[in-house]
Amino acid sequence: MKNAAEGVLLPAGKYNKSKPVNLSSDLEISIINYLAKMIAKFVVFKGKIKWDTTKPYGQTRRKLDTSRAKQEFGFKAKMDFEEGLKRTIEWYKDNN
Repeated sequence: MKNAAEGVLLPAGKYNKSKPVNLSSDLEISIINYLAKMIAKFVVFKGKIKWDTTKPYGQTRRKLDTSRAKQEFGFKAKMDFEEGLKRTIEWYKDNN
């Protein structure tokens, strides 16, 4: 949460443009292989991940361009993706 809060507060009063700014890590991840398995690991999912191949694939990989955040107000994510995902899942489990 600290990383996200900093990313929201840094541009306050400095960034007054209509272009969106991504505050994520600049890691490119495979949604099918990496993200689903990582979530399963952190929630201690014992089942099998099965994809419905009759449905469209959609976006199989994701990488956000974070250069505008660094350029405009010096923001770069300090927490790596895996640790951030783990903490988010822990927070959700503790608060729901």
